[in-house]
Amino acid sequence: MTTIRSTRPGYTEVEADLDQALPGTTITHIRAVAYTEAVGDPQVGDTVLLNVSALAKRLGTGGFGLVVALPDALPADPPEGPGHLVKDRYSPLQTMVLGVDDQESEHHETLAHAESLDAMPVLVADLHSALPAIVAGIRAENPDLRIAYVLSDGAALPARFSQAAAGLKDAGWLEGTISTGQSWGADLEAVTIHTGLLAAKHVMHADIAIVAQGPGNLGTGTKYGYSGLVTGEHLNAAALLGGVPVGVLRMSNADARGRHFGVSHHSLTSLAEIARPGVRIPVPDFSTLAEADRGEMEADPSGLDEVTAAQLTTLHMHKLVDVDLDGLWTALKSSPVGLSTMGRRLPADAAAFLAAAAAGRMAAGL
Repeated sequence: MTTIRSTRPGYTEVEADLDQALPGTTITHIRAVAYTEAVGDPQVGDTVLLNVSALAKRLGTGGFGLVVALPDALPADPPEGPGHLVKDRYSPLQTMVLGVDDQESEHHETLAHAESLDAMPVLVADLHSALPAIVAGIRAENPDLRIAYVLSDGAALPARFSQAAAGLKDAGWLEGTISTGQSWGADLEAVTIHTGLLAAKHVMHADIAIVAQGPGNLGTGTKYGYSGLVTGEHLNAAALLGGVPVGVLRMSNADARGRHFGVSHHSLTSLAEIARPGVRIPVPDFSTLAEADRGEMEADPSGLDEVTAAQLTTLHMHKLVDVDLDGLWTALKSSPVGLSTMGRRLPADAAAFLAAAAAGRMAAGL
């Protein structure tokens, strides 16, 4: 290992020389991520065992290798303590945590009796990139609301990988994070989305919860082969628990793939075929954008209004709510973390972030 690039709790980004080039390339120097709770703290000069499979396949998700182990500097065994929830189960790096819903948790009694979210709004998005934009929209309406982020296990399992979640929490924009299912490393751990949402309400005392997978969603170009498809099930979980489910539309005015232009087919499929009727779906009204704001965008998203109106006819079983966008462009620009989706930043794909912010604004009004 040659360099430590950056570090934050539980996460260190390094540079390392490979003992052989990535397959099919001449690349012998890469960036890599070490989850220090699992592998220890790497130091310059350490030998590191790396997983480079995603780099070898030219996949995205930050372009990182992953530190599997420090063979000559193994971490100490964790201290004895409570907790028996195993996350990333039966992989070589499975980790044992104290769950908020664990019998040994101080909150077990609370969650053993909690059955309702008491009408707490629950926003569900399929892309992690929507998270900071949703939070910006909530805060534009009411900056005093307590917001919890509930991480599903559809993409990155280590919560520490999310630079957005870390930055939002550091800025005081998030009350906290909860990792559910096989995901791990958030402020609280939970077995399911259901107990994660109940913990957001009754342990974290959140006013609003946002459910989304971590970075690195998986898609195959097929209707049902997409890791974000479970958003419909997460909306159902919110409704089952007496919350107010809010479906965040995945939108784009810049994606060259027709199936993602306007409202993504992923949103339409999960909302029309999986989510039970009655979900509130905020629809951004692009005609309400100020001219000055439009001038800062690489492409004016107002042309989507007619396109999305036709697409949204398939969601007639839900409650579509038009949302005024006045002030949301400014709110998005104030985000303490960068806004980027599929490599496109705020000015390049305004619709993506405005749709998420509109959902936040509507939920805050609830």
